[in-house]
Amino acid sequence: MSIDENVRTGRHCVFRMHVHLVFVTKYRHSVFADRHLTRCEEIMQAVCKDFEAELVEFNGANNHVHLLVNFPPKVAVSKLVNSLKGVSSRRLRQEFPELVRHYWRAQRLWSGSYFAGSVGGAPLSIVKQYIEQQNRPL
Repeated sequence: MSIDENVRTGRHCVFRMHVHLVFVTKYRHSVFADRHLTRCEEIMQAVCKDFEAELVEFNGANNHVHLLVNFPPKVAVSKLVNSLKGVSSRRLRQEFPELVRHYWRAQRLWSGSYFAGSVGGAPLSIVKQYIEQQNRPL
């Protein structure tokens, strides 16, 4: 049996799990330039590595970022998000003092909310159909 190159293996599991994350800046302020996003990507890659996850894709605009992360089943998405937002907020504000002026009261770069959507694999309708067509014993 050959394993798809996108499938990862753990000690007791085989998996391919991806999540699309979107983080918005606090008050939706337009604060990012290209240099901020470049550094943000580097920081988030390092955080993902600590979680044994992989930052597959990253991009953003002046007030939000999009991430595509491949992560193992032992990682809770909420814990990953907490670290990604916390570490990137702290480091970006330390390294780019001009960002602090937007958030002198809040002391936070990111809004408290985020978007997380599971992605990849077959569409839900196909998975549902596959499960329905299993040979159930009589």
